[in-house]
Amino acid sequence: MADIESARKAFDRFDLNGDGLISAAEYKSAMAQLGDFHVTETVAEAVIKTKDGNGDGLLTFDEFWAALNQA
Repeated sequence: MADIESARKAFDRFDLNGDGLISAAEYKSAMAQLGDFHVTETVAEAVIKTKDGNGDGLLTFDEFWAALNQA
């Protein structure tokens, strides 16, 4: 099980505009900042889609937290 405080910091690192949601563009940008320049917007959309519980194309903290805690 992940540490919720660490998860919140990680989420905030990806939520670039601070709206409480991670978009594909934010995911791509954050991954580039972390040194992974191979993540395209299409790849980012696919990653988010696998974790996006409500299908809106965005990750909430709850969806992010649930993904971290999947067995």
